[in-house]
Amino acid sequence: QVQLVESGGGSVQSGGSLTLSCVASLRTRGGYCMGWFRQPPGKEREGVAVVDINGTPSYADSVKGRFTISRDNAKNTLVLQMDNLHTEDTGVYFCATNPGNIPTWDSPLQEEKYNYWGQGTQVTVSS
Repeated sequence: QVQLVESGGGSVQSGGSLTLSCVASLRTRGGYCMGWFRQPPGKEREGVAVVDINGTPSYADSVKGRFTISRDNAKNTLVLQMDNLHTEDTGVYFCATNPGNIPTWDSPLQEEKYNYWGQGTQVTVSS
């Protein structure tokens, strides 16, 4: 059973920073992709940032230059550093993973490519 546990959500003012962490129980010989998705209030869930098995990141245009994704394979941990937060970054943030690779050319920010999901953590950015 794969388990993903997110932490680090909270409330911050616009322009502030938050760091999200996700610890995964998944272990596969071939590696796995991991990523962050979010669901703003009243909207569909969307891809934020993902990292493939080689550590190559992909970002949504809305967060490029503000968010940084990184992974520690030894600790099965994924981190999302969020700087210069905007009110539109508000939402529930989910960690997701899938065994194998999703190349950067294969739309890795599409949620249907991920089979395992965490419970989510709330991020609220106020003006």
